[in-house]
Formats: sequence, C-alpha cells, structure tokens
Amino acid sequence: MGFGQDIGIDLGTATVLVYIKGKGIVLREPSVVAIDKNTNKLLAVGEEARRMLGRTPGNIVAIRPLREGVISDYDITERMLKYFINKVTGNRKFFKPRIMVCVPSGVTEVEKRAVIDASMQAGARKTYLIEEPIAAAIGAGIDISKACGSMVVDMGGGTTDIAVISLGGTVVSTSIKIAGDKFDEAIVRYMRKKHNIMIGERTAEELKINIGTVYPRVQEVTMDIRGRNLISGLPKTITISSTEMMEALEEPISSVVEAVHSVLERTPPELAADISDRGIVMTGGGSLIYGLDKLLQEKTGINVIIADDSISCVALGTGKALDNIEAIEASALTENRASYKR
Repeated sequence: MGFGQDIGIDLGTATVLVYIKGKGIVLREPSVVAIDKNTNKLLAVGEEARRMLGRTPGNIVAIRPLREGVISDYDITERMLKYFINKVTGNRKFFKPRIMVCVPSGVTEVEKRAVIDASMQAGARKTYLIEEPIAAAIGAGIDISKACGSMVVDMGGGTTDIAVISLGGTVVSTSIKIAGDKFDEAIVRYMRKKHNIMIGERTAEELKINIGTVYPRVQEVTMDIRGRNLISGLPKTITISSTEMMEALEEPISSVVEAVHSVLERTPPELAADISDRGIVMTGGGSLIYGLDKLLQEKTGINVIIADDSISCVALGTGKALDNIEAIEASALTENRASYKR
C-alpha cells in the first residue's frame, strides 16, 4: 500500500460506505453514533450504535448526525468520519489520504464547506466533493463522458437525487428530501392512524424492507409486527399486508414520481430522446422497494433499470472518480483551495 492512498466516501444519511483505491468497498456501516451525554464519550459507531436506536437509557443517546442528506450535527459527523477513516486506514498518524466525499446535488455552499471541514479535520490531505447523481451514474457503469443523455434516480435515506447527465456534467437535476427516512415516517404515521399502534423507526424500516410495496404485487405478502397499542398502552402484535404498505407509502412515492416528471419536463429534447432510448437508471437503497421501477415505468412510459448492487453505486462511483481525478478535477469537483488551509 503506497503513501498516496485515495479514499472515496459515500457519506449517506442512513449508511456510510468507504471505498479504497485498489480494494473496493471496505466498509459499510449505518451512520449512527452512540454517545454518553455525561462524559461526551463515543460509545459505539455504526452497526453497534444502530442497534441502540430507540433503546437507550437517559445518559446515552444514539444520534444520526446527518439528516436529509446534510450534516445536522457537525461535531458528531466529524468524529464519526474520523472513526471510520481510522478503521480503514489502520490509524497511521503521519499518513493523510486524499478523500472524495459525495454530496446531494442540491447542497448549499455552507453545507459543502461543512463536509470539507469535517473531512479535513478527520485527517484528509485533500478533499474533493462530487455530486451524488454523477457518482451514482459512474458507479452504475454509465459512461458519463459521452455526448449522450443519461438519467439517474438515486434514492438514499435522506434525499432522492434525480439528474440528467451528459458530457460529464449535470444538465438538469433536482434533489428532494423525500427518500427512505420519509417512507419510514409515513409507515409510522399510517400505523398510528389506521391501527392505533405506535411502532419505532426500526420496525417501520423492517416493514419497508420486507413487505414495502408501491405497485400492486401479484401475490400479497404479510408480516407480523409488535408495537404499543395507543388505547390500552400495552404491547400488541398485528399482521400487516403489502397492500396496506402501498396505502402508507402512497404520499411520499407520488412526490418522487412528480420530481422525476419535473426533471423530464425540463430536459432538452435531444437528451430526452436519448433517455427514452436508454432508459432511466435507479440507484440507492430506496430503489429496492418492490415495484418502484414498475411504477416509474408506468408513469413516464420510459424503461426503468435498477443498477446492480444499487446500494454501492455512489461509493463505487466516488472511488472510480478518484482514479481519474485529473480529468475531472477541472470540471465537476469543488476543491478546497489553499485559502481554506488551517
């Protein structure tokens, strides 16, 4: 392993993935940190901390430092990044990697600064930012350098990024804060309204993953869940069907469909023609919800393809972008220049 090791990070609202040049994806952990409030000590990071969500005593808090695709708790994000970087580089003090971090396409300059600062504080020699849809497209194996339009819908935990890409840049894009987390919230609300039962975020997520549906299934599936009955105040088990999931997810899903529609409406005609030939590529964990590809296909009349290993696309793309950083450096990347050096 040489001195100039490059690291690509998909800093997601739900999951952090780390890619190391030559090794591929070396880490995939939930973006959750558990902290002891009294001593401000990190107790757990990643999967271990995720198990604590909704189950902690008073002095311990399990925090998700990123909300809706951006840093909501700067200090914790920096500590989480440091922890993950040390974990993959083996804590070498004198050795500083070049790091490329992925950000949603709609982030402000201030939000970009926060990501760059957190990365530099966590030990980067140089930090680059790349927009999520571009990284997702590269990771999905699309050759983005050609003069040919490609459309990517990248649905993560905090944001859904939709972009039309040509000649290595974004032509039209939008980023909406409706994605996996909002689906979970919709499921929690639905259970409360329809079944008078209160369930936690984690249970909602399990429902979404196991029987979540946005397009009628050939065969209905069900799942038993436990929650607290709001009338009696006691724990209760009920069976939920995939048809009910369709009802629960209807609202957030229609916002996603609308956003895709609005991007298509603003796409120049030549590129729109390319997209109707080549189809829409879906990446991110959200694309795995049953029937989302069928629904988009029905609503847009364009073939929809789910990328292989869609959860890793952004991280892979971020890593691949590092390999030809010289080519990209000029155009798509925001780089921290000398003026920001501490």
